[in-house]
Amino acid sequence: MRVLGVDPGLRNLGWGVIDMVGSRLSHVANGVCQSDSRDDLGARLLSLYEQLTDVVLRYAPEAAAVEATFVNKDGAGTLKLGQARGVAMLVPAKAGITVGEYAPNKVKKTVVGVGHADKGQIAHMVKLQLPGVDLAGPDAADALAIAICHAHHLQTGDQYAAALRKASA
Repeated sequence: MRVLGVDPGLRNLGWGVIDMVGSRLSHVANGVCQSDSRDDLGARLLSLYEQLTDVVLRYAPEAAAVEATFVNKDGAGTLKLGQARGVAMLVPAKAGITVGEYAPNKVKKTVVGVGHADKGQIAHMVKLQLPGVDLAGPDAADALAIAICHAHHLQTGDQYAAALRKASA
């Protein structure tokens, strides 16, 4: 199964694509969609939408996940992040892909083992889990971590469903 992870951001929207075969994960691609802060908000969101749509069309993921928005001290910043997150959820949904959502601490705990890991630790663990990956930056590393988290949860869900089928047979 091919999994897309998206780390939403209005200036830098990270994305990462991995393949999952059984419990084996492999890197496909990663990058960052960027918007120009000199443009108005509508133009920036449209730019992110078009760039992420290109990623979905190019790599044809079967599953997707987006990091959940956290509320910070800057209410206006949180709202703008939420709008970028809306684009990150809309693009795969429009392609018929169900979108999972994970809190930042859940992603960190799944990939690093602790819920308060820093960006350096996340990048390090992504490189360990996807040997040979060339990260396009911290936002792309975070997006790959989101994809890894989703892949692990999909696999756990499949194992649970199989156990239920076996128990009811």
